[in-house]
Amino acid sequence: MVTYESVVSELKALSEQKFAEFQRRIINDDKLDILGVRMPILRKVAKKYSLEDHATFMGFPDEYFEVVFLKLAIAVRMPYMRFVCECDRLVNLLSDWALCDCFAPDCIGRNRDAFIPFIKKFLAAKDGYAEGEYIRRFAYTTLLHFYVEESYLPLIIDCLNKCKNEKYYVTMAAAWLLSVVLVKHYDIGFEYLNSTMCDINMRNKAISKACDSYRITSEQKEQLKALRKAKKS
Repeated sequence: MVTYESVVSELKALSEQKFAEFQRRIINDDKLDILGVRMPILRKVAKKYSLEDHATFMGFPDEYFEVVFLKLAIAVRMPYMRFVCECDRLVNLLSDWALCDCFAPDCIGRNRDAFIPFIKKFLAAKDGYAEGEYIRRFAYTTLLHFYVEESYLPLIIDCLNKCKNEKYYVTMAAAWLLSVVLVKHYDIGFEYLNSTMCDINMRNKAISKACDSYRITSEQKEQLKALRKAKKS
């Protein structure tokens, strides 16, 4: 039988103190302690457990980053109807950017239209509602993972319009999403960047991220950099 003590003992045996110290600095989660298990190893641990183990894991304390990661990593295998029944409970576990960015249930990609109301709900999450900043970030990373196609661009633009004077990790996720739009649908992305609806912080971060991509041409990078300079002046 899987117990909290056995899981924590296994994770501690796989942990590295120096890596834990590094992770604490870059993840900066003030809710969870970090043992320091490297992500490839942590993913292998997650594969050992079946979907039937998920209810047991959800009963474990939210004490360690790695244990919460396992809760989410097992949950990504859920069929869609089960996932949406537990979705609110799962997104409330997102207390840092790393957990958020790793949480991309495949069933969403097979049920994109049905999941849109959840995205809109999560974008409206308040900071007093559990971890509102990371719930809103999850909405943007979900769009990034599953929705950057021409038919969903109006939805994406509508969601980006809601990113105004946002917290850092939300703005960064929105900018990441916009940079992917630039990579895949440059003309539409550029038109939005040049509009009055685009938040200045999101725009500048999106331009920087897009200019790091090898899929953006040299000419496009010059156009983007010129836009950033023009807006500053």
